[in-house]
Amino acid sequence: MHDVAQEDSKTKYFWVWAALLVLTAIEVVLGYKQVFQPVRMLEALIFLSVIKSALIIGYFMHLKFERALMRWLLVISVTACFVIMYFFFFPDADRVQPPPNGVGLQYGK
Repeated sequence: MHDVAQEDSKTKYFWVWAALLVLTAIEVVLGYKQVFQPVRMLEALIFLSVIKSALIIGYFMHLKFERALMRWLLVISVTACFVIMYFFFFPDADRVQPPPNGVGLQYGK
C-alpha cells in the first residue's frame, strides 16, 4: 500500500514538472517571437511566472500541505515586499525614455 501512495506522489510531481516545462517553453517562445506589444508581453510573462512560482511553492516547497495560517503569512509578506518595491522603483520609472528613432536608449531629465 505504501508503494502505491509513493508512486502516486511521484506521478503528481512529474505532472507538475511537465507543466513547469511547458510554461517555460511558452515564455521562451513569447520572448523570442515578440507576439504582443511590450506592455502586454510583460503582463503575459509576469502572469506565467506567477503561475510557475505558485506551482513551485505549492508542490516542491510543500506549502500546499501546510496550514492555512502559514500560506496566508507567505502571501501577506510577499505582497508587502511588492508594495515596498513599488514605492522604491515607481518614482524612477519615467527616467528612461523610449528612443525617438528606435536605436539605443535616451536618458531624460
